[in-house]
Amino acid sequence: MLANSNAYLKEKNLIGGEWVDADSGETLSVNNPATGETIGTVPRSGKAETARAIDAAAQAFATFRKTTALERSKMLRRLHDAIMDNQEALAQLLTQEQGKSLFEARGEVGMSAGYVLWFAEEARRSYGDLVPSPWADRRIMVTRQPVGVIAAITPWNFPSSMLARKIGPAIAAGCTSVVKPASQTPYSGIAWGLLAEEAGIPPGVINVVTGSASEIGGEITRNAKVKKVTFTGSTAVGKQLLKQCAGTVKKVSMELGGNAPFIVFDDADIDRAVEGAIAAKYRNSGQTCVCTNRFYVQSKIYNKFVDKLAAAAGELKVGNGLEEGVQQGPLIDMKAVETVEAMIADATKKGGKIVAGGKRHELGGSFFEPTVIANAKPRMKFTKEEIFGPISPVYKFKTEEEAIDLANNTEYGLAAYFYTRDLGRAFRVSEALEYGLVGVNEGVITTVEAPFGGFKESGLGREGGHQGIEDYLETKYVCVGGLGM
Repeated sequence: MLANSNAYLKEKNLIGGEWVDADSGETLSVNNPATGETIGTVPRSGKAETARAIDAAAQAFATFRKTTALERSKMLRRLHDAIMDNQEALAQLLTQEQGKSLFEARGEVGMSAGYVLWFAEEARRSYGDLVPSPWADRRIMVTRQPVGVIAAITPWNFPSSMLARKIGPAIAAGCTSVVKPASQTPYSGIAWGLLAEEAGIPPGVINVVTGSASEIGGEITRNAKVKKVTFTGSTAVGKQLLKQCAGTVKKVSMELGGNAPFIVFDDADIDRAVEGAIAAKYRNSGQTCVCTNRFYVQSKIYNKFVDKLAAAAGELKVGNGLEEGVQQGPLIDMKAVETVEAMIADATKKGGKIVAGGKRHELGGSFFEPTVIANAKPRMKFTKEEIFGPISPVYKFKTEEEAIDLANNTEYGLAAYFYTRDLGRAFRVSEALEYGLVGVNEGVITTVEAPFGGFKESGLGREGGHQGIEDYLETKYVCVGGLGM
């Protein structure tokens, strides 16, 4: 354990400003995927603890909703400063429990602070309207007010920044929250409670509960005091949560799975495309919802692109994320390794050719070689299924229309990327792609200033941008009459 990350290695729940264990005293172990060593334990909480956290958030909301936008903005600015003052410790903790490189972890923590600062500014810009009245003696006002207690359920791949995109707008709007971080990476979620204390955010505004996903999620979705659920994770789990939230008609935000295409047209700058491909595919070992899942390359440049991509993938440094220069850490667990191996086996059986990687890394454990597979075909599993690992299947296409059809042939619609130097094509293709995020000649496009979210079965709602606060607010119409005008 690195000394300067110890301060944020908290092994308790935060409920109503108190740090507590699970009622049963039971715990869950948290392991470092790079070493297999146990980092520590967190409470294995369930329905009862979650209900108390919701009650604490509801009690805090009665007061917190009355704070001014300026007060909440100042709180978020202090929270931003607390994150940045402790960026290195938070990044080291994140790398230990998640496995990504320290370079990426620092970037994630920095982006978390960026989201908080953005919503500190948006807190003061939740404008209403004064609508021209059709009646001479009445005035029409449209106001915005916080929705109430929100529940945030977050994944293991970005355990800090996914919370920033939820806690930031919640506080900005005047909401209180109950947070359920992923069991594989709970410490980065618990850290938000410690940071909130440092920033002087009132008790009960942020509550953090770790433990059983089914019990915690079940209480969150059935409890009428929770007015909104925001979830980042798989489409399958998202659909289940949507069903459960229907009983109390909660507001929902869902950032779900992806199947991102990466199209390279024959007029593209190939070297720039390869550079973007490496960033879009192998960041976080391919374990992101916006990672490229399918590479479509025009036939004229197909072989050249494959050769360059394979060479670049082979140069990536794999290792423990805490080591200097490491670019790719381990996969989250051995189940992820087995999933990747099954996809490679399926592809090779159906005619795919491994041109880089293809097997477990010599480091052992859940480390896996950055892999490129040529001759990819639509019948292969990874055409339809999200890979969530360091595999780049490369398909061949002939025409622009074919590329668009192939890219859109999925129930997902989160992120898409394409490379071209034709200005007309840039607009035609970006408008034709059925995706919420489109990168043109860029492989990494997420930023706090822009809305993040998908089409189709990739989700509902948007996080980030000025749109990110909207789902945390209710719109109220007030008609004032009897003015004697």
